[in-house]
Amino acid sequence: MSLRKKFIAYLFSVSQNIYVSVFKKQAPWKVKTADLLNYPEASFGKALGLFLNLNNFELISKVERHDAYHVLTGYGTNAEDEIALQYLCYGNGKRSPYLFGVVIIGALILPEYLGYYIKSYRAGKAAHAFHHYNYEKLLKVPLSTLRASFFNKKYLQEVLVTPHV
Repeated sequence: MSLRKKFIAYLFSVSQNIYVSVFKKQAPWKVKTADLLNYPEASFGKALGLFLNLNNFELISKVERHDAYHVLTGYGTNAEDEIALQYLCYGNGKRSPYLFGVVIIGALILPEYLGYYIKSYRAGKAAHAFHHYNYEKLLKVPLSTLRASFFNKKYLQEVLVTPHV
């Protein structure tokens, strides 16, 4: 991993705790990875549990939706995918101080991915709004149903042919 990507990872780890403690006021989900792994095979909850398990993650309290976005969109967890995911969310209409920081700093530190970021922004613009849902209430819904309700066929075929979960 390049020094710049390590720096991005460091910024994510430091800023995440600050952002959650200062800006996030909602209650955390009442579910753990082990619970998610018990959901039905094709469900969004099971896919989320597999994603978390594969990456050795637990849901981050009060920002659980972020990991839900990874599963829903198929984006990975490396630095450039984390930034691209924020561009996708920006294109989809999501607005937050954290998002703005990521898209600006990400483009400045990793400008070689700007084409990827712009493509992600456009994919977010083309998708039906998904950034505002309470995904805790959608854990039993089939992942394929959720994806089909938000993304067009081109996105589903090109981006989600091989999901990251």
